[in-house]
Amino acid sequence: MADGYHHGNLRAAVLERAAEVIEREGPYSFSLRSLAADLGVSHTAPRHHFGSREGVLNALAVEGFRDLAARLRADREAGGGLMEAGVEYVRFATDRPAHFQVMFAPTLLGEDDEELEAAREAAFAELQVGVRSLADEGRPVGDGAAAVVAGWAIVHGIATLALTGNLDRSGVRRLFEDADLLTITRRSAGLLFGPVPGPSEGPGTGSD
Repeated sequence: MADGYHHGNLRAAVLERAAEVIEREGPYSFSLRSLAADLGVSHTAPRHHFGSREGVLNALAVEGFRDLAARLRADREAGGGLMEAGVEYVRFATDRPAHFQVMFAPTLLGEDDEELEAAREAAFAELQVGVRSLADEGRPVGDGAAAVVAGWAIVHGIATLALTGNLDRSGVRRLFEDADLLTITRRSAGLLFGPVPGPSEGPGTGSD
């Protein structure tokens, strides 16, 4: 191509550059024209791949949901339980903050995008598998739907508080002394889905 990019490389380059801008300035701070100028290509080149600015945001969200699903699946296949899936969720958010921001901002996205819907469903299917795995850990859940929402709310909230700086500004993070964010996640999520007490550790047990 005269612009210096092969067909597939330009698409990847546009997404990478968009993510950089979003992480630094937010999702409203770019246009297809500005991305093209940053990359040194014609102003129409990105449009061939994405059609519009919304197309770039949809593609970022698809990329994010697919990565999240892959991470959760890999953690599950390595023997991780629901709590570790939550830790992986927070790790993903901090690794890819621009994607995380776009994925959960429906006003930015075209909801008639079948590829986006499939990627989103695959990611949330992994969270549901994590809740079902609690029974295998000796902790059956009576209300699976509520467990999905509770688990998701905890880790999504922690990720959002961290990425927006509110965990630090509120002073709450100081309560954990020098703990890193993933340790904070484990301790917080552990209140809901922590280790199962052994036979001698449950309430009312112990020697007289």
